[in-house]
Amino acid sequence: MQLKEKNTTWMIVLALFALLLGVGIQIGLGLERDVRTTAQGRAIAAELAAEVRQAAEDREQALYLDKAALAALPAEKAAAYEDLHLELLLLVNPWNPVPADYSVEVVPVGEWQIGEDQSIATLCDDALLRMIADCQEAGYRPYICSSYRTQAMQEALFYNKLVRVLSMGYSWDDAPDIAAQSVALPGTSEHQLGLAADIIDSEYTYLDEGQERTGTQRWLMENSWRYGFILRYPNGTTDITGIIYEPWHYRYVGERFAKDIYEKGVTLEEYVALRRGR
Repeated sequence: MQLKEKNTTWMIVLALFALLLGVGIQIGLGLERDVRTTAQGRAIAAELAAEVRQAAEDREQALYLDKAALAALPAEKAAAYEDLHLELLLLVNPWNPVPADYSVEVVPVGEWQIGEDQSIATLCDDALLRMIADCQEAGYRPYICSSYRTQAMQEALFYNKLVRVLSMGYSWDDAPDIAAQSVALPGTSEHQLGLAADIIDSEYTYLDEGQERTGTQRWLMENSWRYGFILRYPNGTTDITGIIYEPWHYRYVGERFAKDIYEKGVTLEEYVALRRGR
C-alpha cells in the first residue's frame, strides 16, 4: 500500500514537471516568436514610414511648384493682356507710320461689303460683323466699303488721289499734303493695321460729311463703342489727327478702351497721350 502511494506521488510529480516543462517551452517559443515578429514588423514599419515621408516630400515639392506656377499666372496673364491692348491702341497717323515688322491675320468680311475682297483682322472680325448685323436689325443698311489694305493698295489709292488733286490746279509742292488729308500716305494708314473699316449707308454712298446725317451713321456713332469701335476722325479734330472729318471711318480698340474714349470724348491721339502721361 505504501509502495503504491509512493509510485502515485512520483507519477504526479513527474506529470507536474512535464506540464511545467511543456508550458515553459511554449512560453519560450512564444516569446521568441513575439520578439522575431516585432523586429520584422518594426523593419517593415520603418520602410513604410520612409516611403510615406518621401511621398510627402515629393507631394510638398509638387505642391510648391504648382503654387509657384499659379502665383505667376496672374502676372503672365496681365502681361499678355497688356501686350494685346497695346496693339489695340497702336497709333498710326501722318507722324506715326505702321511699324516695319507689323503683320496681321485677316479674314473676309462676308456679305456686308461693297465690292470684293474686303477683309478685316481676325482680332475684331466677330465684333465688326455683330455691329453691322445689329445696325441692320435696328432698321438701317450699313455696308463696308473699305477695310484692310496692303501697302500696294494704299499706294494705288494715294496716287489716284494725288492725280485728282493735281487736276484741280494745285502745285506739286502742295498736292501731296492736300491729298494726304483724306487718303493717308502709304505706310501711315490705319487700314494697313486691319483694325479699321469705312462703313457707309447703302442709301447714301458718298464719302463726305453727308454721311453723318444717315441713319446708319447716327446709330454707329451712338453704339459703335459697345462693340469696341470708335469714330476715328471726329469733326473738328483735323489738327490733332492729321485727317479730315470722316463720319464713316471706325477703328477697333477693344470694348474697354472704346468705352473710355467715347465717354471722355477724345481722339485716339489724345487718349494715348493721356495714358502715356499716367
